[in-house]
Amino acid sequence: MKNKVLFIVTIVVVFLLGLLASSIINRKSEAKYKYVPQVDIGENEVKNEVWGENYPKEYQSWLQTSESSFASYQGGSAMRDMLEEDPRLVVLWAGYGFAKDYNQGRGHYYAVEDIHNSLRTGGPKGPGDGPMPATCWTCKSPDVPRLMDENGIAEFYSGKWADKGPEVTNPIGCADCHDPKSMKLHITRPALVEAFDAMGRDINKATHQEMRSLVCAQCHVEYYFNKDLPGKEGIPYLVFPWKDGMSVEEMEGYYDDLGFSDWTHKISRAPMLKAQHPGYETYLTGVHADRGVSCADCHMPYKSEGGQKFTDHHLQSPLNNIANSCQVCHRQEAAKLMENVYERQRKTTENRLKLEDLLVRTHIEAGKAWELGATEEQMKEILIDIRHAQWRWDYAAAAHGASFHSPVETARVIGGGMNIAQEARIKLARLLADLGHNEPVPVPDITTKRKAQEFIGLDMEQLTQEKEEFKKTLLPKWLKEVQAREIHADEEEVSMNKK
Repeated sequence: MKNKVLFIVTIVVVFLLGLLASSIINRKSEAKYKYVPQVDIGENEVKNEVWGENYPKEYQSWLQTSESSFASYQGGSAMRDMLEEDPRLVVLWAGYGFAKDYNQGRGHYYAVEDIHNSLRTGGPKGPGDGPMPATCWTCKSPDVPRLMDENGIAEFYSGKWADKGPEVTNPIGCADCHDPKSMKLHITRPALVEAFDAMGRDINKATHQEMRSLVCAQCHVEYYFNKDLPGKEGIPYLVFPWKDGMSVEEMEGYYDDLGFSDWTHKISRAPMLKAQHPGYETYLTGVHADRGVSCADCHMPYKSEGGQKFTDHHLQSPLNNIANSCQVCHRQEAAKLMENVYERQRKTTENRLKLEDLLVRTHIEAGKAWELGATEEQMKEILIDIRHAQWRWDYAAAAHGASFHSPVETARVIGGGMNIAQEARIKLARLLADLGHNEPVPVPDITTKRKAQEFIGLDMEQLTQEKEEFKKTLLPKWLKEVQAREIHADEEEVSMNKK
């Protein structure tokens, strides 16, 4: 009986070992043929599907950036109207494009489509028309480095957003981060290289792990358009304000020394700074960066399929991929890790909203002071306080993920903004009293986006009509030009192959 049991057990073990050996052989066989080139990727190849011929798993995972259903407490890929969720933003950005339209960004797949649809880019009727410069295309497409290579960097930045419309068509993808021959990570946006040069650093000495964050830092950073660069006067040249450092105070000092402002606030008349999305700068101040964790480690973790290990190019919130992103290092349950993140975000949001309330009141009180006859000299210090306080708020709010990446630094920045805003209000209270106003300045009803936009004088019906007209007339012309150019390119390629 014992011999019979032993015989059966031996057969089962041998069978299982055979299955294991077969699986290993199959996986090795699959891995062996992973990188057999199917096409020759050209120097300025912008089509992600062409790269996908050689790297199908990476390409298939990139296609998942088209998914737009995940919404977390503070982000995700779902489209969300941030002005509707928080109408105070409309007042804070009065006189600036973000007061018209500000939606939670979707995945990279929609980069070009979403900027077509944004009210911020207006409703241009043709080349040379519209409110935005061509520079606004810089982070949206691999067509950008192609155009820079073909025509020059300054030429790309020149002109209006509508001028480059027929040329910038492919969404963010392979060519934005990879060298087509070696597939090594490389920098395709000159502003990052120029910023390192300004700091006296050589970006070419960056390690591979550092590059797994720097390719993201090409776009997820604070920047401004400098129209006064020697030899490039009048061109809105893209610059990162890192010459004196990357902290909120160092960049503020850089802007102050330059006398730069993004716009003049419509109500308070303060010379304002608009933080873009300083995600890289805030990430550097957090514990993950300090431990050597890169952006890609969490937002593009490694993945295995069929014995092949590759980087998951479904760039997304780690909260939608906790098993591969967070639990590689952290052994807690997924629900616990998510709650840890939300706790930090909720606490940061609590103080951020308090600062927003202070800033809204400060702008309105400043507007009242002007109405009562305040002089520029009387308002000078107050306007600088408003500028500095809102810069800190915007720096913390626009740095997507900052309350998780660096909660301590984010809390410090918001706290500094609250102190400066309170100082501004104290100065305004004294000035208003001197001007004969000794009672609270009422805040209008801005409880909805529509009410807030009416308060600051935006004609949303006209702006929406202009955008719809653009989408009916000019945008289809752009798409036809793209189609004709691609057909011509395909015909040329066929002709070359025949020769």
